[in-house]
Amino acid sequence: MIKKRLKKLKKLIVKNNLDGYIVPKNDAYFSEFSIPDRLNTISNFTGSFGYALILKNNNYLFVDGRYTIQAKKESGKFFNIIEIPYQLPKDIINKLNVNLSIGFDPQLFTNSSLTRLFHKSCNVVPVKTNLIDQIKLPEKRDIAYSFYSLKQEIAGETINSKISRLIKILKKNKIDNIFISAPENVAWLLNIRGKDNPYSPIPNCKIILSINKKIFFFSCPKKIKKIRKENSFKNIEFSTYKNFFKILKLLKGRNFSIDSSTCSVANQEMIKKRFNIKGYNDPCYLMKSIKNKKEIHYMKNSHIEDGLALIKFIYWIKNEINNGKKVSELEAQIKLEKFRKLNKNYLYPSFNTIAGTGSNGAIIHYRATKKSSKTIRKHELFLCDSGGQYKYGTTDVTRTISFSKHKTKIKNIYTKVLKGHIAVTTSNLSKYQTGKQIDIRARRYLNEAGLDYAHGTGHGVGFFSNVHEGPQSISKYNNIKLMKGMILSNEPGFYKENQFGIRIENLIYINNKKKPYFENLTLAPIEKELINNDLLNKEEKKYLKNYHIKIYNTYKKFLFGKEKDWLRSHI
Repeated sequence: MIKKRLKKLKKLIVKNNLDGYIVPKNDAYFSEFSIPDRLNTISNFTGSFGYALILKNNNYLFVDGRYTIQAKKESGKFFNIIEIPYQLPKDIINKLNVNLSIGFDPQLFTNSSLTRLFHKSCNVVPVKTNLIDQIKLPEKRDIAYSFYSLKQEIAGETINSKISRLIKILKKNKIDNIFISAPENVAWLLNIRGKDNPYSPIPNCKIILSINKKIFFFSCPKKIKKIRKENSFKNIEFSTYKNFFKILKLLKGRNFSIDSSTCSVANQEMIKKRFNIKGYNDPCYLMKSIKNKKEIHYMKNSHIEDGLALIKFIYWIKNEINNGKKVSELEAQIKLEKFRKLNKNYLYPSFNTIAGTGSNGAIIHYRATKKSSKTIRKHELFLCDSGGQYKYGTTDVTRTISFSKHKTKIKNIYTKVLKGHIAVTTSNLSKYQTGKQIDIRARRYLNEAGLDYAHGTGHGVGFFSNVHEGPQSISKYNNIKLMKGMILSNEPGFYKENQFGIRIENLIYINNKKKPYFENLTLAPIEKELINNDLLNKEEKKYLKNYHIKIYNTYKKFLFGKEKDWLRSHI
């Protein structure tokens, strides 16, 4: 199938007088849950990030360290797998020493991304009709679901308050209009949600906000029937994307702000015809990353609800495997969601569950399929990374589970990962103020042994929103100052290709009473059978004990018998 599609694509490349074509993972909303998934169509790659460069005589798939193993398995037959950021398309093209013309869909790329990927190495040529869509018709989104509003008691802040704060920033920077092209930022600003994405309640829409608080809302007309009747939206002008340039002509002012990461080339070119483009950062990213008291309250509740499902699942799977029962990765994934579904506030997963035993656990973002799903073996490590969307909150947690005794070498690695995990949570945030500084602490114990992991230590997490949120993160490259109310994941790990994977992940948020500190949101027992206690110091042992005491005291009234005794045994 992929071979035939590549052949058809290369014929279209020649027909359009091009030398190649680049295919991103994202759709026109720059979502990681893309519909249609054009990258998968042409490469068979199922990861959440990457892009393919197809030339007349060669094919390249660019992915980051999370996906190199996965990409080799899924796409290695037809593509050269390139790890970014160590190599980019410009590096491949420069080696060819030929002046190439590379086609791209202007709805799917930003000018900044094109510059980063190609940087004068070739001619980039916009192609009006996406070439992948000419090979395979794009999947249609379900347009039956209406957008809906969050009540103020849930959101914690009114729409007017948020807009007023944003307007102050625009005035300060002498900006007359701003194009908010990231749907997650529109959702936050207007306190709305939807069902456009499989794992996120973010509605697919974009807005233009003028300095006079006039809002132009762009989306599918069928999805806005409900919200447009509400008083909060009576001053908003709703329209379709076809009218984008028409509305631009009606706007006053000179300076127009766009976001370089989500404003497409197509949209930027239209704005450029009428306005002076100024500023390349949507202030909403930082504004929404700082959660208010209500948002933290509901996130805490969601994690308490999620924790009970996780406890029951871990207890269940340990008993099943230890009693000789056969459980596949897919069966485990289904069972975990069944436990979550027992809670009336649970809606759906916040991402596609990663449930990998043995060698599959070494694939950082592994997805079990009917074809790949293995039976979980007693002597192997089982890595389970999952999360849920609740009313109202978003969870994300990873536990590495053991069913038997393991070699000291594996226990030592697990313990070093755990030490890094504890080091993050116990960081002095008055001293370590950026994700970059804390990332060093997370990797320290692995690095001392010559080990490391090819992903960031933590990503930002939204409130009843995307499970991945910026600008905050814990990584080698993030210098954003961490502030009170930010929520992040804490997930150091280690992966031995074709053998095993280890990861321990909690969600944490920044509290600030007398001084800022991380507080755990996730409440789920950490695998005690894999810990080499001789490698833990007194403070780390105390941290683990207190963490498990908190878990036990939270859930003891919901558990009985052996299940309750098992949880108590972690203290």
